[in-house]
Amino acid sequence: MPMDGLTVGFAVRELDRMLRGGRVDRITQPERDTVVLLIRAGNENHRLLLCASPNNARLHLTRASFPNPLEPPSLCMLMRKQLSGGRIQEIRQVGGDRIAEIDFDTVNEMGDHVLRRLTLEIMGRHSNLMLLDENGKILEATRHVSADMSRVRQIQPGLPYTPPPDQEKLNPWDVSGDMLEERLAPLSEVRFDKALGDQIAGLSRVAAEELAFRVNRNDGWPVDLPDACSRLADLFHRLPDMASPRVLWTEDGAPADVFAFPYLTRDLSAQHETATLSDALDAYFGERDARDRLNQKSAGMLRTLKTQVERCEKKLALQEEELAGAERMEEYRIMGEAINANLYQLKKGMSEAVLPNWFTQEGGEITVPLDRMLTPSQNAQRYFKKYQKARSARETAAEQRKKTLAELDYLEGMLLDVDKCVGESELEEIRRELVRTGYMKKNTNRRQLRQLPQSKPYRYKSADGIEILVGKNAAQNDRLTQEARGDELWLHAKDMPGSHVIVRAEGEIPPETLKQAALLAAWYSKGQRSSLVPVDYTRRKYVRKPGGAAPGKMIYTHQKTAYITPLEEDIRRIELIEQ
Repeated sequence: MPMDGLTVGFAVRELDRMLRGGRVDRITQPERDTVVLLIRAGNENHRLLLCASPNNARLHLTRASFPNPLEPPSLCMLMRKQLSGGRIQEIRQVGGDRIAEIDFDTVNEMGDHVLRRLTLEIMGRHSNLMLLDENGKILEATRHVSADMSRVRQIQPGLPYTPPPDQEKLNPWDVSGDMLEERLAPLSEVRFDKALGDQIAGLSRVAAEELAFRVNRNDGWPVDLPDACSRLADLFHRLPDMASPRVLWTEDGAPADVFAFPYLTRDLSAQHETATLSDALDAYFGERDARDRLNQKSAGMLRTLKTQVERCEKKLALQEEELAGAERMEEYRIMGEAINANLYQLKKGMSEAVLPNWFTQEGGEITVPLDRMLTPSQNAQRYFKKYQKARSARETAAEQRKKTLAELDYLEGMLLDVDKCVGESELEEIRRELVRTGYMKKNTNRRQLRQLPQSKPYRYKSADGIEILVGKNAAQNDRLTQEARGDELWLHAKDMPGSHVIVRAEGEIPPETLKQAALLAAWYSKGQRSSLVPVDYTRRKYVRKPGGAAPGKMIYTHQKTAYITPLEEDIRRIELIEQ
């Protein structure tokens, strides 16, 4: 549901109440379509997030921090010039729809007080954030729209801002019962909640269902439409005073929706109240937006890795075909020896010869195909050349196959690492490794490069209260293993790509902790969907990194092996402290 017109209305009222008169202290732009303003208001610092992404457009206060590009984008630099030090005059919704405007009183280069306006349009893939001057001229926007893209409405610096085309819907905040009845009466053949969504600005399907239920408890069309319209208009007028922000949580503990007031059409026991609507929106969008952006950033990397895996698999098939062909090597040698041993009874022009086979333990006879254009001696030399060629091919193909298998193992490990990423820091470490090995090109665009903190491993707590660390990528595996104490337990899925796992305890490890650590090692490996995955475990002091080995590659001794079938429900039962 977020963010429909009802939610935007509640959000701007809350933000206007909290931020009006606040001063703009700092402006950052962590993403191309996201701006964060640090506002000093009411003796507190507030982070106002304005996002115009296609899937997660919104505005609210946030407690999250965001890594920024090494160089700010042009919109960010212009906003710093135009808005820094300015004060918020008003935050409002336009026409009950998904458009919010923020007016700033700021000072221009001449020292005069001028109006600057940020306009956020929350419209799916057409979402946009624009900075306007006092005359309504566009100074900059997150998304430019040229005449080639739209003949109806262009968004370019220097052009006057024109609102989206009017859909001629009713503004819910100033609607009357008569206005509603006039619009709804001709639509009695349509479902009542759908009719509301078609005629009232900014209503999502979920919100329309809720409002229809509150004024008409049956599923059909209201028996008394005038009364239903009157009660609906009254409900709209009372809604601002009904503010009670809440997050709807799934049974798995994930945020499924955000409501600005209690929704009777949804499970009330699953709706958890929050102090502010911003808190609810932050909880809902935080993880979802981060996950969506991570998926976008990893998409190119995944395509590259999958393409390279396919290339390796094709190369491996050809090498194995060469090896299969080289299996006839001994047969060629024996045929050459048989011809040489029987030159006296062979003549040029023969197409084949049945000769005694003295060169294998089985003995018997061997049928040797001959080239009629060659002498018997030349036929023998032809088979010896085939033998030498097959022998060389076998040696080369075997060596190449070994390299291809190692490359395939590396690439599949990288794919597993990408799947384990929960933040941009982990993804960037994988990108650096792929740049180092030549699979990806180095990014030199400073407006895309970020100063990211060092990534952290998964932190779990076992049933015995012992901390278990799980590496998310090869670079992190190296750090995790190198930083572990000598007598701490080290685990890794045997002979397959996977995470290094460290049990932060020395001495005797409780059986349940050992089992849970082995479960994690099997789950975060290529064997995740397999049964009886072998997991090796040993003390950290018996693990070392060979010189020149790739990140994450270790050799170890004194190991024991446990066989584990990793199941998701078992992993969920292990307490995750930090991901």
